[in-house]
Amino acid sequence: MAGGHIIAIVGGKGGVGKSTFATNFAIATAIDTKGRVMLVDHDPRACGDISMLLGTKAKRTILELGQHEGRLDANGMMTYVAPHSSGIHFMPSVLEAEQLATLTPDHTFKALNHLKNFYNTIIIDLGSDLDACSVKALELSSAIFVVTMPEILVLHHTRKVIERIQNLLFPMEMIKVVLNRFTPRNGIAAQMVQNNLKKPVLAVIPEEEVTAIQSLTKAQPFVIAAPRAEVTKTYFLLARTLSETKLLDKLSELKKPSDAASKLTLAKGAPGAAKPGAGGPVVFDRSQMRDEKPSDQWSALKQRIHKQLIETMDLKKVDTETGNDAKKKAVLREKTKTVVVELLDKEDHPYRSRDEIQKLVKEILDEALELGPIQDLLADDSVSEIMVNRKDQIFVERGGKLVLSGATFSGNNQLLGVIERIVSPLGRRIDEKTPYVDARLPDGSRVHAIIPPLAVQGPMLTIRKFAKSRITYKDLVRFGSMTEEMADFLRACIEARLNVIISGGTGSGKTTLLNVMASFIPPNERILTVEDAAELQLPQEHWGRLETRPANIEGKGEVSIRELVRNTLRMRPDRIVVGECRAGEALDMLQAMNTGHDGSMTTVHSNTPRDCIARLETLVMMAGMDLPAKAIREQIASAVNLVVQQTRLSDGSRKVTSITEIVGMQGDVVTMQEIFGFRKTGMDKNRKVIGKFVATGFIPKFIDELEQQGIKIPRGIFSVT
Repeated sequence: MAGGHIIAIVGGKGGVGKSTFATNFAIATAIDTKGRVMLVDHDPRACGDISMLLGTKAKRTILELGQHEGRLDANGMMTYVAPHSSGIHFMPSVLEAEQLATLTPDHTFKALNHLKNFYNTIIIDLGSDLDACSVKALELSSAIFVVTMPEILVLHHTRKVIERIQNLLFPMEMIKVVLNRFTPRNGIAAQMVQNNLKKPVLAVIPEEEVTAIQSLTKAQPFVIAAPRAEVTKTYFLLARTLSETKLLDKLSELKKPSDAASKLTLAKGAPGAAKPGAGGPVVFDRSQMRDEKPSDQWSALKQRIHKQLIETMDLKKVDTETGNDAKKKAVLREKTKTVVVELLDKEDHPYRSRDEIQKLVKEILDEALELGPIQDLLADDSVSEIMVNRKDQIFVERGGKLVLSGATFSGNNQLLGVIERIVSPLGRRIDEKTPYVDARLPDGSRVHAIIPPLAVQGPMLTIRKFAKSRITYKDLVRFGSMTEEMADFLRACIEARLNVIISGGTGSGKTTLLNVMASFIPPNERILTVEDAAELQLPQEHWGRLETRPANIEGKGEVSIRELVRNTLRMRPDRIVVGECRAGEALDMLQAMNTGHDGSMTTVHSNTPRDCIARLETLVMMAGMDLPAKAIREQIASAVNLVVQQTRLSDGSRKVTSITEIVGMQGDVVTMQEIFGFRKTGMDKNRKVIGKFVATGFIPKFIDELEQQGIKIPRGIFSVT
């Protein structure tokens, strides 16, 4: 037999009856399934408890089994395990607590793999303090049962235990809550426990004190001593539910970490652990962030009020109910403001002036209901981008220049809360398993967030603000991004259904230019846009928007840009506009351009028109079609008519620095000819770039085709001046 399931039993806190649960559950499983069941005692704080509950003396230990070299047959395994009259077998990790120092994760790994060859189910009691050996057991487990009780303090500790397991990158679905010693008299219902822990309760084990005491006295588990008791029935129901639903089979397919034990060892400073700053593994522990101490009295007061506010109002619930309804949000803010003022009145603090109180109330409300210290930056029209490098360092872009703002977060926890507030309504997730996310704000602003362990200094957040008023080509001309003649030429190209690639570096204004050029599309044409995070805002009515979807918590359900581009071809589009090509979707885009979907547009990250062609070639190769380079270049040359180069200059200004026609192929090379360009001549005393837009004198090959369509372009605009 091979591949048995391991169920890890973890205590939400000491004294929750975890060992009693593990023992009775193991016996109920053996009786109900008629399978081979092994019970392992691996609780370092309660060494020997299960042996006492069973009334059985251990033969040998997990430590010894982990030291066994070579294969084991059934007879050899029986020399290690202690049989029990109920039918289960039992083995402790060690016989004495002193032996724990010699038990390693490798011993645990080898021993459990030996056991999996002989038993259908292995139930291992891990205690509540997860050491490296316990985490190694979790890596081999199909399910983790966290045992808790209906008491506020216990639930608080249980939540920390669950977070700690999740922070080690174990899948959330793997963690199941068992509510032990439940009685309705204490006022905490199972639903309240679910809400508190944000995890469904798998089983509710009732409190039967008399049965439990008699069981301990007889050293006989109550599923045997009291077979008709209600508590016994719940154990058999749980065992039957697992068997009938094949839950363990499903959970065993989840992807689990294979190095969590080593990371835990390094994080705790075990021998060989990486010292701070040595570049060793970093484990993101959200519980540590939650315990973060505020750096000053002002922040400490805000933190206290915020905690009291959460206890007074269910902010997440009311926030969900208000959604993006401005009136409901305003009402909620007023109600919350009243509560905040009342809480502040009860506090002993030195801030008594009207201005101080107003500022304090605003900051608390912004943190509780909005996006904290960046709320004012979002409202500032002069700010185009917000970059949070760490909790106390927030840069903004104003007029193309980066400056350090005076805003700070009170801690990493507050910053993480803001990130979660942004991504949660969009169905996106960010956690230790998926530590980065792309999202958008309700106004269309683009958001990127990344958290530890990838972000070493704490969570990072970047917001590219979306202009409140839609930018038009006239604005770009006024800003000096292009000339009126260039704008007219681009309009004519779009109306004539030429295929256009907008090329540019990060932050150069590609999306803004794409927005402007897409607005030139005639209103009677059907437009389909495809984006990672929906940013485009078009004035046309006949416009369908498609947005990618990330994988769900099981790593399934992802919908990529490439899949969406393929879908657009079945939706009768007149124009396909892709926010950005960054992978194999470039091939699908080129094929669409070559098969009747003229007038399509996209953006590509590249620094020159020539680089754009090379970049497109690379992206097409990422599609996995194994096409020869010449075939790809021919595809590009026949599909793309125009490359518009957008550049962010050294002074922060953004300009269309080149409009280039793709002429065709000469040998193996894609030939290009620049039509308009920007020529830099120097810098003024304020370090502003000086230059001018020029026509190169080249008349595009497609000019005759435009004129045949009735689109007249004065040829004088192409003359060298």
